[in-house]
Amino acid sequence: MSEHGGGADEAPRNNVPRSRLHDYAEMTAPPEAASSPEAEPTVRTEEAEPAVPAGEAEMAEARRREFAGLLGEFRRTPVLVPLGDGSGPDGQRGFLAADFYGVRFILAFSDEQALARYAMARGEASREWRYQRVLGARLLDAVVPAVGVPCGVALDCADGEDGVVFPPVCGIVPDAVAVDVDVEDVETGGGQ
Repeated sequence: MSEHGGGADEAPRNNVPRSRLHDYAEMTAPPEAASSPEAEPTVRTEEAEPAVPAGEAEMAEARRREFAGLLGEFRRTPVLVPLGDGSGPDGQRGFLAADFYGVRFILAFSDEQALARYAMARGEASREWRYQRVLGARLLDAVVPAVGVPCGVALDCADGEDGVVFPPVCGIVPDAVAVDVDVEDVETGGGQ
């Protein structure tokens, strides 16, 4: 795979390189939704040998289902979102966020203990942490689009493997702000 999503000789469309987050989107979407005209199929028809060994395809499908379950649970659950030092709309304090390779992630926590672990990891356990309780779906569907830059949500980021990242890709955030959707498709109603 090239950085632009196509073959090495292909030029990127609109001179916009394919984001590596697109790979995450393919992991979260059902196989039929993840395929596109320019994407290579992961499993071929019966007359050809499978591109991916059956065991790996089953593992990938199990990971997709597991992530879809986590996403659904996150959307239905209120989470704690600490307020940052900067101001948000109307002069109010905005949500605490961190930038990672040009993508902003709003930091959210499943409970006060998870937020406390984050505060301790930062060496700021003694200060007061103000937060708002926000439904996960509202974060993904309303707050992320309002940020104005590619943005996702990092849940329980101080908990290592127990933390979850919801990147700004199709199927997680609205298509209009997903980094793996062509702007032309969103504007014309095409694509998905």
